[in-house]
Amino acid sequence: MADHAAPPGPRSLSVPLGAFTAGAVVAVLLGVLGRVHDPTLDQTTDLGFRTVIEMKVVLSTVIGVLVLLQLLSALWLYGWIGGRAPTWLGTAHRVSGTLALLLAVFVGYSCLWALGLEVGTLHIGEAVPLRAVVHGVLGCAVFGAVVVKLVAVRARRAPGWFLPVAGGLLLTLLVAVVLTSAGWYVAERGWLSHGGY
Repeated sequence: MADHAAPPGPRSLSVPLGAFTAGAVVAVLLGVLGRVHDPTLDQTTDLGFRTVIEMKVVLSTVIGVLVLLQLLSALWLYGWIGGRAPTWLGTAHRVSGTLALLLAVFVGYSCLWALGLEVGTLHIGEAVPLRAVVHGVLGCAVFGAVVVKLVAVRARRAPGWFLPVAGGLLLTLLVAVVLTSAGWYVAERGWLSHGGY
């Protein structure tokens, strides 16, 4: 059976502009939710870890590894490293990206629900550390970047630069979020060494 799909139309900047606008709206709405929501550990899970924070550190580390695999596979698919990419690499890239996204949604939900978007002063009168503020803002931006990336993957009329830029933006934000969470935790407290792992 022949494919009779119409060829893509002319390239348009309206696609990336619309995607970046929608992504910004999502990020801002998540930030607003994080500010007005009353943080609670109710309706969160620790997946069998001792604490929610330990679960988030482990899953964030897995996300970090998946993001690095995303970078390497994207560079290989675009022909920037190695020889010809194997035929299975595109599928592996999509699967690892989907898994990283699902884990990020899970961890992001746990962060936003349990902690909210902390700025200013905590309820105990202690100033919120700059790292926590940056992490929270970047975490909201990640999900805006997810919107941009999903549009870029599906857009047929977007300029050729849009998909690599969207992917690079999401990758950069995810790395920054992992470094300001799991990276910070491990640097401050060491790797989780409690029983049960």
